[in-house]
Amino acid sequence: MRALSIGATGMQAQQLNVEVISNNIANISTTGFKRSRAEFQDMLYENLRRVGSPSSDTGTLLPSGLQVGLGVKPVATYRINEQGNLTVTDNEYDVAINGRGYLQVQMPDGTTSYTRAGSLQLNETGQLVSPDGYLIIPSITVPTNALSVTINPSGIISATIDGQTATQNLGQLQLAAFINPTGLESIGDNLLRETEASGSPIVGNPQATGFGSLIQGSVESSNVNVVSEITGLITAQRAYEMNSRVIKTADDMLTTVSQLK
Repeated sequence: MRALSIGATGMQAQQLNVEVISNNIANISTTGFKRSRAEFQDMLYENLRRVGSPSSDTGTLLPSGLQVGLGVKPVATYRINEQGNLTVTDNEYDVAINGRGYLQVQMPDGTTSYTRAGSLQLNETGQLVSPDGYLIIPSITVPTNALSVTINPSGIISATIDGQTATQNLGQLQLAAFINPTGLESIGDNLLRETEASGSPIVGNPQATGFGSLIQGSVESSNVNVVSEITGLITAQRAYEMNSRVIKTADDMLTTVSQLK
Protein backbone atom coordinates (compact mmCIF):
# COMPACT_ATOMS: atom_id res chain seq x y z
CA MET A 1 0.00 0.00 0.00
CA ARG A 2 1.57 3.25 -1.19
CA ALA A 3 -0.09 5.31 1.53
CA LEU A 4 2.29 3.91 4.17
CA SER A 5 5.44 5.14 2.42
CA ILE A 6 3.78 8.38 1.29
CA GLY A 7 2.70 9.18 4.85
CA ALA A 8 6.22 8.39 6.06
CA THR A 9 7.76 10.90 3.64
CA GLY A 10 5.28 13.50 4.89
CA MET A 11 6.22 12.86 8.52
CA GLN A 12 9.95 13.04 7.73
CA ALA A 13 9.46 16.30 5.82
CA GLN A 14 7.55 17.92 8.68
CA GLN A 15 10.14 16.69 11.16
CA LEU A 16 12.79 18.56 9.16
CA ASN A 17 10.48 21.57 9.00
CA VAL A 18 10.18 21.60 12.80
CA GLU A 19 13.97 21.29 13.15
CA VAL A 20 14.51 24.33 10.92
CA ILE A 21 11.91 26.33 12.86
CA SER A 22 13.42 25.27 16.19
CA ASN A 23 16.85 26.48 15.04
CA ASN A 24 15.32 29.84 14.12
CA ILE A 25 13.68 30.16 17.54
CA ALA A 26 16.87 29.05 19.32
CA ASN A 27 18.78 31.88 17.59
CA ILE A 28 16.23 34.59 18.32
CA SER A 29 18.88 36.49 20.32
CA THR A 30 21.85 35.73 18.06
CA THR A 31 23.44 38.87 16.65
CA GLY A 32 23.14 39.12 12.87
CA PHE A 33 21.29 35.80 12.54
CA LYS A 34 19.13 35.29 9.43
CA ARG A 35 16.20 32.91 9.72
CA SER A 36 15.90 29.92 7.40
CA ARG A 37 12.96 28.31 5.66
CA ALA A 38 12.58 24.73 4.52
CA GLU A 39 11.54 24.16 0.91
CA PHE A 40 9.84 20.97 -0.30
CA GLN A 41 8.99 19.35 -3.62
CA ASP A 42 6.69 16.51 -4.60
CA MET A 43 8.44 13.26 -5.46
CA LEU A 44 8.21 11.12 -8.58
CA TYR A 45 4.82 10.00 -9.89
CA GLU A 46 3.83 6.51 -10.90
CA ASN A 47 2.06 6.65 -14.26
CA LEU A 48 -0.69 4.03 -14.38
CA ARG A 49 -2.15 5.63 -17.52
CA ARG A 50 0.04 8.24 -19.17
CA VAL A 51 -1.75 11.37 -20.30
CA GLY A 52 -1.78 11.73 -24.07
CA SER A 53 -1.22 8.04 -24.76
CA PRO A 54 -3.41 6.30 -27.39
CA SER A 55 -6.70 4.94 -26.03
CA SER A 56 -7.83 3.13 -29.17
CA ASP A 57 -6.68 1.93 -32.56
CA THR A 58 -8.35 4.94 -34.20
CA GLY A 59 -5.83 7.39 -32.70
CA THR A 60 -7.86 8.81 -29.82
CA LEU A 61 -5.76 10.07 -26.95
CA LEU A 62 -6.29 10.08 -23.21
CA PRO A 63 -7.26 13.64 -22.21
CA SER A 64 -6.06 13.00 -18.69
CA GLY A 65 -3.83 10.38 -17.18
CA LEU A 66 -3.76 8.33 -14.01
CA GLN A 67 -0.85 9.27 -11.81
CA VAL A 68 -0.14 8.43 -8.20
CA GLY A 69 2.33 10.61 -6.31
CA LEU A 70 4.96 8.99 -4.11
CA GLY A 71 5.23 11.66 -1.45
CA VAL A 72 7.28 14.73 -0.62
CA LYS A 73 10.99 15.47 -0.27
CA PRO A 74 12.98 18.36 1.23
CA VAL A 75 15.16 20.15 -1.33
CA ALA A 76 16.55 23.26 0.35
CA THR A 77 16.82 25.35 3.47
CA TYR A 78 17.44 28.92 2.40
CA ARG A 79 18.19 32.03 4.41
CA ILE A 80 15.86 35.01 4.35
CA ASN A 81 18.22 37.99 4.24
CA GLU A 82 15.77 40.52 5.62
CA GLN A 83 17.26 43.37 7.63
CA GLY A 84 17.11 42.78 11.38
CA ASN A 85 16.33 45.44 13.96
CA LEU A 86 19.21 47.58 15.18
CA THR A 87 19.97 47.35 18.90
CA VAL A 88 21.94 50.10 20.64
CA THR A 89 24.80 48.73 22.77
CA ASP A 90 26.88 51.91 23.35
CA ASN A 91 30.01 49.81 22.80
CA GLU A 92 32.32 51.93 20.63
CA TYR A 93 33.62 48.89 18.73
CA ASP A 94 30.18 47.50 17.86
CA VAL A 95 29.01 48.22 14.31
CA ALA A 96 25.66 47.39 12.76
CA ILE A 97 25.37 47.04 8.99
CA ASN A 98 22.30 48.92 7.82
CA GLY A 99 21.75 47.57 4.32
CA ARG A 100 23.68 45.27 2.02
CA GLY A 101 27.07 43.78 2.82
CA TYR A 102 29.13 41.60 5.16
CA LEU A 103 32.16 42.22 7.32
CA GLN A 104 35.22 40.22 6.24
CA VAL A 105 36.90 37.94 8.77
CA GLN A 106 40.30 36.30 8.34
CA MET A 107 40.23 32.69 9.51
CA PRO A 108 43.23 30.91 11.14
CA ASP A 109 43.85 28.96 7.88
CA GLY A 110 44.14 32.19 5.89
CA THR A 111 40.75 31.98 4.18
CA THR A 112 38.11 34.70 4.43
CA SER A 113 34.69 34.29 6.00
CA TYR A 114 31.84 36.77 6.18
CA THR A 115 29.52 37.92 8.92
CA ARG A 116 26.72 40.36 9.72
CA ALA A 117 27.53 40.21 13.44
CA GLY A 118 29.37 43.44 14.21
CA SER A 119 30.24 42.70 17.85
CA LEU A 120 33.89 43.66 17.43
CA GLN A 121 36.63 43.76 20.05
CA LEU A 122 40.36 44.43 20.37
CA ASN A 123 43.01 41.75 20.81
CA GLU A 124 46.19 41.96 22.85
CA THR A 125 47.96 44.03 20.16
CA GLY A 126 45.08 46.47 19.65
CA GLN A 127 43.84 44.93 16.38
CA LEU A 128 40.14 44.85 15.60
CA VAL A 129 38.88 41.24 15.85
CA SER A 130 35.70 39.18 16.01
CA PRO A 131 34.48 37.73 19.34
CA ASP A 132 36.51 34.58 18.51
CA GLY A 133 39.69 36.61 18.03
CA TYR A 134 39.76 36.44 14.22
CA LEU A 135 41.15 39.52 12.48
CA ILE A 136 38.79 41.86 10.65
CA ILE A 137 39.80 42.63 7.05
CA PRO A 138 41.28 45.14 6.36
CA SER A 139 43.36 45.08 9.52
CA ILE A 140 42.82 48.01 11.89
CA THR A 141 45.09 48.67 14.89
CA VAL A 142 44.01 51.02 17.68
CA PRO A 143 46.90 52.77 19.53
CA THR A 144 47.21 52.02 23.22
CA ASN A 145 46.99 55.73 24.06
CA ALA A 146 43.70 56.22 22.20
CA LEU A 147 41.08 57.91 24.37
CA SER A 148 38.13 57.17 22.08
CA VAL A 149 37.44 55.62 18.69
CA THR A 150 34.91 56.84 16.12
CA ILE A 151 33.55 54.77 13.22
CA ASN A 152 31.59 56.87 10.76
CA PRO A 153 28.84 55.50 8.44
CA SER A 154 31.37 55.23 5.59
CA GLY A 155 33.60 52.92 7.65
CA ILE A 156 36.40 55.42 8.31
CA ILE A 157 37.89 54.79 11.77
CA SER A 158 39.53 57.64 13.65
CA ALA A 159 40.85 57.92 17.18
CA THR A 160 41.34 60.71 19.67
CA ILE A 161 44.91 60.37 20.96
CA ASP A 162 46.01 61.46 24.40
CA GLY A 163 47.89 64.79 24.12
CA GLN A 164 46.82 65.45 20.49
CA THR A 165 44.20 67.91 19.31
CA ALA A 166 43.54 66.42 15.87
CA THR A 167 42.09 62.96 15.49
CA GLN A 168 44.20 60.22 13.91
CA ASN A 169 42.88 58.22 10.95
CA LEU A 170 43.28 54.50 11.69
CA GLY A 171 41.92 53.02 8.49
CA GLN A 172 38.85 52.11 6.52
CA LEU A 173 36.44 49.24 7.14
CA GLN A 174 35.12 47.59 3.98
CA LEU A 175 32.12 45.41 3.19
CA ALA A 176 31.71 42.45 0.86
CA ALA A 177 28.54 41.82 -1.14
CA PHE A 178 27.42 38.82 -3.17
CA ILE A 179 25.14 38.41 -6.17
CA ASN A 180 23.45 35.46 -4.42
CA PRO A 181 23.90 35.82 -0.65
CA THR A 182 21.58 32.83 -0.11
CA GLY A 183 24.33 30.71 -1.70
CA LEU A 184 26.74 31.41 1.16
CA GLU A 185 27.46 28.39 3.36
CA SER A 186 26.85 28.69 7.10
CA ILE A 187 29.79 27.35 9.12
CA GLY A 188 28.64 28.38 12.60
CA ASP A 189 29.94 31.08 14.92
CA ASN A 190 27.91 33.68 12.96
CA LEU A 191 30.19 33.09 9.96
CA LEU A 192 29.43 32.39 6.30
CA ARG A 193 31.70 30.99 3.61
CA GLU A 194 31.83 31.74 -0.11
CA THR A 195 30.63 29.03 -2.51
CA GLU A 196 30.27 28.73 -6.26
CA ALA A 197 26.56 29.38 -5.84
CA SER A 198 27.13 32.68 -4.02
CA GLY A 199 29.52 34.05 -6.62
CA SER A 200 32.72 35.93 -5.89
CA PRO A 201 32.63 38.75 -3.31
CA ILE A 202 32.35 42.35 -4.44
CA VAL A 203 34.32 44.50 -1.99
CA GLY A 204 33.61 48.18 -1.44
CA ASN A 205 33.35 50.92 1.15
CA PRO A 206 30.21 51.36 3.23
CA GLN A 207 27.70 53.85 1.76
CA ALA A 208 29.10 53.27 -1.73
CA THR A 209 26.63 52.25 -4.44
CA GLY A 210 25.25 48.80 -3.62
CA PHE A 211 26.52 48.76 -0.02
CA GLY A 212 24.93 49.56 3.32
CA SER A 213 26.21 51.94 5.97
CA LEU A 214 27.76 51.31 9.38
CA ILE A 215 26.22 52.44 12.66
CA GLN A 216 28.63 52.61 15.57
CA GLY A 217 27.51 51.52 19.03
CA SER A 218 24.81 49.21 17.68
CA VAL A 219 24.41 45.66 16.43
CA GLU A 220 21.93 44.03 14.09
CA SER A 221 19.52 41.73 15.92
CA SER A 222 18.23 38.42 14.60
CA ASN A 223 15.49 38.80 11.99
CA VAL A 224 13.47 35.91 13.47
CA ASN A 225 9.77 36.79 13.76
CA VAL A 226 8.40 34.95 16.79
CA VAL A 227 4.77 35.08 15.65
CA SER A 228 5.60 33.69 12.20
CA GLU A 229 7.77 30.93 13.65
CA ILE A 230 5.13 29.83 16.17
CA THR A 231 2.49 29.85 13.43
CA GLY A 232 4.75 27.75 11.22
CA LEU A 233 5.44 25.40 14.12
CA ILE A 234 1.73 24.81 14.69
CA THR A 235 1.17 24.24 10.97
CA ALA A 236 4.04 21.74 10.84
CA GLN A 237 2.70 19.92 13.90
CA ARG A 238 -0.77 19.60 12.36
CA ALA A 239 0.69 18.37 9.07
CA TYR A 240 2.77 15.79 10.99
CA GLU A 241 -0.34 14.59 12.81
CA MET A 242 -2.31 14.28 9.54
CA ASN A 243 0.45 12.24 7.93
CA SER A 244 0.56 9.95 10.95
CA ARG A 245 -3.21 9.56 10.62
CA VAL A 246 -2.71 8.51 6.99
CA ILE A 247 -0.32 5.77 8.13
CA LYS A 248 -2.74 4.62 10.84
CA THR A 249 -5.62 4.54 8.33
CA ALA A 250 -3.55 2.53 5.85
CA ASP A 251 -2.59 0.14 8.63
CA ASP A 252 -6.26 -0.30 9.59
CA MET A 253 -7.09 -1.07 5.96
CA LEU A 254 -4.33 -3.67 5.80
CA THR A 255 -5.60 -5.17 9.05
CA THR A 256 -9.08 -5.45 7.56
CA VAL A 257 -7.70 -7.22 4.48
CA SER A 258 -5.60 -9.62 6.54
CA GLN A 259 -8.66 -10.64 8.59
CA LEU A 260 -10.73 -11.61 5.56
CA LYS A 261 -11.70 -15.27 5.46
